[in-house]
Amino acid sequence: MTDLAAALGVQICNVTPPRDVFYSRTGCRLHGLDWGGSGPEVLLLHGGRLTAHTWDFVCLGLRGEARLVALDLRGHGDSGWSDDYRIATMADDVVAAADHLGFDRVRLVGMSLGGLVAARVAEVYPDRVERLVLVDVATGADFESTKRMRDFILGLGPVGELDSVVDGALRVSPLADRAVLTYRMSKLFRLGTDGAWVPRADPRTPDFPALLAAIELFAEQLAGLPVLLVRGGRSKVLPQSAAERLVERLPEGELVVVPDAGHNVQEDNPADLVTALRAFLVR
Repeated sequence: MTDLAAALGVQICNVTPPRDVFYSRTGCRLHGLDWGGSGPEVLLLHGGRLTAHTWDFVCLGLRGEARLVALDLRGHGDSGWSDDYRIATMADDVVAAADHLGFDRVRLVGMSLGGLVAARVAEVYPDRVERLVLVDVATGADFESTKRMRDFILGLGPVGELDSVVDGALRVSPLADRAVLTYRMSKLFRLGTDGAWVPRADPRTPDFPALLAAIELFAEQLAGLPVLLVRGGRSKVLPQSAAERLVERLPEGELVVVPDAGHNVQEDNPADLVTALRAFLVR
């Protein structure tokens, strides 16, 4: 992890691994990675089908200036599966994590699906959120551009070798970095008792209409909050025009474009994302 982060340009001051955090809500066991650190308390929320580990490179670069905890949303990573994956439910999970950690007011970073959850937290619990970062998600996002990769990931089952999954992902997304993809897949799968690698995420198909409807609420949900919108410079999901339109509707909105990054900004170019987050979160 640290070697790959350094190769991606991340300046690392502390290589200590994060601490696992477990808590429960509504009968679902939930998990997070506590990176420690001092400074403002920041909760990081991953995108759909990803895990808390998607923030590993970013946390290695930012941990000296903030108290960072990356969460696994329910149904993802090392969190339990559930019959309830509503945005509102996952938002309540985030607040329960803050309570468990003893955090009063937090700064939220949400990528894609995590951005929808973060916006809901800000709307329902405005006294708990100090400022918020959306990573490559905004009203007007084009999620059809990710259909091939979504279908690939949703179709994943047990495999004998992770390299075969990486090969398939590269065929769908040829611009991705193989080393980064390999690291991601090592966190998206676990080794089963029969020796096969199985996906950690709940295989049920997300409620895409509900997710798209939630994105349309961003301007109203975030109107009273300092918001940074980060767009990947080569993202096909978030057009520049859509990003600019949302920021124009937010009284305290800012836009940063991270070069050499697609939708997964935090994995494609974590060094420049760390710079943007430091400027906004550690004010």
